Amino acid sequence: MISRKEVEAAWGLIRPHVRRTPVLELGPGSFGIAAPLALKLEALQVSGSFKGRGAFHKLLASKVPAAGIVAASGGNHGAAAAYAARSLGHKAEIFVPTIAAPAKVARLQSYSAIVHQIGAVYAEARAASEKHAAETGALIAPAYEDPVVFAGAGSVALEFAEQATFDTLLVAVGGGGLIAGCAAAIGDQVKIVAVETEGTPTLHEALKAGKPVDVTISGIAADALGASRIGTPNFEIAQKLVRESVLVSDDAVRTTQRALWEALRLVAEPAGATGLAALMSGAYRPAAGERVATLICGANTDPGSVG
Repeated sequence: MISRKEVEAAWGLIRPHVRRTPVLELGPGSFGIAAPLALKLEALQVSGSFKGRGAFHKLLASKVPAAGIVAASGGNHGAAAAYAARSLGHKAEIFVPTIAAPAKVARLQSYSAIVHQIGAVYAEARAASEKHAAETGALIAPAYEDPVVFAGAGSVALEFAEQATFDTLLVAVGGGGLIAGCAAAIGDQVKIVAVETEGTPTLHEALKAGKPVDVTISGIAADALGASRIGTPNFEIAQKLVRESVLVSDDAVRTTQRALWEALRLVAEPAGATGLAALMSGAYRPAAGERVATLICGANTDPGSVG
């Protein structure tokens, strides 16, 4: 298991390559939530999501061969890996499932990556990417199941804790890279709550079973939160440091996306709105005096889809 020490080291390495994203601190009553609320606008990160942190750390901490890198992704990690590779002078080939949003595929191509759309879900794209890496010798840049990647992702929690004071951090979960990194960074100091959609309950089901298990993926956030199984090292950290796991409906996510646009003129993809959806829908109810925070962790979507 990684600890805060590894996350701090990762942050030091990637700091010149990523953005310090802003935080909005809102009083009680905002978005119908009784508690004070802090939102970290990580959707303003390079490549449009928190994934830039982990991607840069993987490439900077690794020896990248002449064949470049290979990554599998629902879209956000692929964009981050492609952006980081281009920035550091490496080739990138990205494998995405056919459910990947067109906006995310276009973003990948804008970063000069070779894009392969293979398989109906992330797991199939991942298998194809691993086969390609074995054939070419390219470095695999995992989306989440890699301590190097989620140590980089965890830097967002260290930065957030410098910018705002909160008791509880709600984190959207797909494969578990973000929540593992955040929990390793600050899970001994604040309450970490996992949030997933009803169609992507990867960590929720693993916590119930006591081990990673396969789940069927569906729904509004399937392209970004659509890992069929939580990563094993990610689960080990979550099992120890995540205090609570909640699920939200697709309708709750859509409502939150619209609310972010109406109230703040912020565009969030479904995964990016999932943490806040838990608060707005009542899936997570803060106690009296509890200060809550969450990440608007991605915005790689068609802006017209949230109006």
